[in-house]
Amino acid sequence: MIRPLLLSWSGGKDAAWALHVLRQRPDVEVVGLVTTLTEGYDRIAMQGIRHAILQAQSVACGLPVIEAWMPQRASNAIYRETFADALARARARWPGLRDIAFGDLFLQDIRAYRETLCADLDWTPHFPIFDATPGYTARLARAMLDGGLRARLSCVDTTQLDGAFSGRDFDDALLRDLPAGCDPCGENGEFHTLVHAGPMFAAPLSIATGETVLRDGRFAYTDFLLR
Repeated sequence: MIRPLLLSWSGGKDAAWALHVLRQRPDVEVVGLVTTLTEGYDRIAMQGIRHAILQAQSVACGLPVIEAWMPQRASNAIYRETFADALARARARWPGLRDIAFGDLFLQDIRAYRETLCADLDWTPHFPIFDATPGYTARLARAMLDGGLRARLSCVDTTQLDGAFSGRDFDDALLRDLPAGCDPCGENGEFHTLVHAGPMFAAPLSIATGETVLRDGRFAYTDFLLR
């Protein structure tokens, strides 16, 4: 029996690759996406991706998106309430839906948090690209690029990586230029990405690069727009 799945969608490479991996499995079917966005900024939380690009990604991968809107600087309690509401709306749309997938890679504390949250909300979490073995993310980054995924760095934590990396392509040159100690997939929060092409999309998105700004004295965000 095929199990329907909801996918937590950040707009970045890991969520996109998780979708690609899940679509190769015969036992599950991704029926929709769920995304957390920030009110006022009109963007995906953390990645800083514009709402219009999220909508274009949704069309490109052929899946509807359940939008969870949060106020700026929301507390964890508000996040839980907002996420719970989004999951309730997803279940109303797809009765019997109980499973949700996340694109986490190796952070055990993040996985444990999601497992606890899902248990509280009566959902079963899945982590299709999670692997804590040494060197995994270097191999994964290579697999993503070889598989045709294309992304740009939309946010850089300047306490971990030079802000000049924001806006760059996620490509071979980037992987070579990352300093020692920086995870190749940015799993420690060094950077976040915007995926604009890959095997999970019916067609690539055409994006233009906007300005880069520093937020909270720490995060270098590069704006991207649909052409």
